[in-house]
Amino acid sequence: MYKILIVEDDKNIMTGLIDNLELEGYKTIIARDGKEALRQAKEKGPDLILLDIMLPRLNGFEVCKELKLQGIKAPVIILSARAQEADKVLGLELGADDYITKPFSPRELVVRVKAVLRRMENSQKVEDIYEFDGIKIDFGKYAIFKGDEEIKLTAAEQKILKLLVANRGEPVSRHTILAQIWTSEEVTTRTVDTHIWSLREKIEKDPAKPAHIITVHRVGYKFV
Repeated sequence: MYKILIVEDDKNIMTGLIDNLELEGYKTIIARDGKEALRQAKEKGPDLILLDIMLPRLNGFEVCKELKLQGIKAPVIILSARAQEADKVLGLELGADDYITKPFSPRELVVRVKAVLRRMENSQKVEDIYEFDGIKIDFGKYAIFKGDEEIKLTAAEQKILKLLVANRGEPVSRHTILAQIWTSEEVTTRTVDTHIWSLREKIEKDPAKPAHIITVHRVGYKFV
């Protein structure tokens, strides 16, 4: 049974979240402010965190940043009434796995939660350290090592690379990457292509003639 930490200071929203998630068979843990969220995340080891932004003591962005600094790997879905693009971008850059704008339907929430947990299951098929062709990928540190040179990965780049490595040798469609990495309808396949190019610049000897992240015509990409 998956444990989900709900971080929300609105009692009515909290009650609705608990009811809908427990109806789906999830166990819920609650926190009503940012500092309590960090304590619960460390002590209870949730499988996923639902995180409001406007919280007492520490806001959601600060909590999200601190979770990553403390090495807490539970995926995070931000729940917020702040719908501005800048807020969404900031949340995702800080390592959130999804961003849901309030108000949202219970059905949408459950679908998003299942999608993020599915991505987590896929990523667990890959060891934290993966080596090939003189390159070491450290998924735990969000980094690629070429000899002594360390090259940092963004959260999205790491998720894409881990998905490709988990399915190495097999084509992964752009739409699958979108569904597994992002759930926002605002993200398009062009975003996937942009991140793939960035990964090639970090991994390939010649990004224009990639040897490892290969384009599969009219399908997507595969890792070899």
